[in-house]
Amino acid sequence: MRSPLKPIDLLSLSLIALLSVVAVVFNRSLPSWGWLIARYALIALVIVSVALYATGSQRGRLALFVHAFLPVLIIPIIFDSLGDLIPLIWPRYHDDILIHIDHRLFGVNPTVWMERFIHPLLTNVLQLAYISYYFIPISLGIVLAAKKKWKNFDEAVFGIVLCFYLSYIGYMLFPAIGPRFTLDHLQTTGFQASPLALAIQNALNRLENTKTDAFPSGHTAVALVTLYYAWKSREKVLFWILLPVVSALVISTVYLRYHYVIDVIAGFLLNAITIYIAPRMYKALSPSSDQSHG
Repeated sequence: MRSPLKPIDLLSLSLIALLSVVAVVFNRSLPSWGWLIARYALIALVIVSVALYATGSQRGRLALFVHAFLPVLIIPIIFDSLGDLIPLIWPRYHDDILIHIDHRLFGVNPTVWMERFIHPLLTNVLQLAYISYYFIPISLGIVLAAKKKWKNFDEAVFGIVLCFYLSYIGYMLFPAIGPRFTLDHLQTTGFQASPLALAIQNALNRLENTKTDAFPSGHTAVALVTLYYAWKSREKVLFWILLPVVSALVISTVYLRYHYVIDVIAGFLLNAITIYIAPRMYKALSPSSDQSHG
C-alpha cells in the first residue's frame, strides 16, 4: 500500500524531528521545552492526520486542497517556535561578524550609506515589496492549482518549503537580529514613511516572535526560488509579474535595514543550493508510483 505521506509531509516531519531533538538536548536552557515538544508533536499529528484523510477512499476536493496548502499553516507556526528556541540556546548573536564582513566588502555600513536614497515614496513601495514575501509563494501555488498542474505544484511547493526550512536551520546555526537593531545608533535619519508603511513596520516588529532571522535572508532566497519555479513550470506571465516585485523585495531588505548585504548574498547562495538539491530530495522521498494527483 502506498504511503499517504507526500514528500512535502516527510520533509516537514523531518524538520519537526530535528527541532524536537534540539529542544530535548538543550532542555536545561529551555524553561518551556516541554511546551515546544508538545507543539511539535501536535504539528506532526496534524500533518499525518490530514495526509491520511486526503488519501482516503472518499477524499474530496476540499481534503486535497487542505493537504496541498497545509504548508501555509505549518510554516509560520514552525517559524514562530524558533523565537522560543534560538535565544535560549545561544549566549550571544553573531551580528558583529556580519557587520564586519559588510564593512570589509564595501568600506561602509550599507544601511547607513543607503540613507542618501531615502524618500517617502520609495520607502512605501519597498515596504510593500518586502511584505509581498508572504504572498509570492502562495500566488504560484494558486496559479498551479487552478490549472491543475499538480506535478508542477508538488515539486514547486517542495522546493519552496525546503528553502524555508534551510533558512530556519541557518537562523539556528548563525543567529543574528539585523541592522535595524544593531546599527540604529549610526543611522542619522528615519524613513519619512507614510502612516501605512510605519504601521506595517511596527506590526512586523510586534508580531514576529523570532527576531534572530537575519542570516541568511530568507526573504531573498524564498522569493528567488519561487521565481525559479514559476519559470520552470512555464508560468511565464506570472514570472514577469513577479520579477519586478522580487527585485524590489531584494533591494528592500537592506534599504529597510532588515538585513546586512552579506545576508542577501547568502540568500542568493541558499536559492542556488535549494534549486540543486530539491529535485534530488523530492525524488528520494517519493514513492515509486506517480506523484501527480488523480
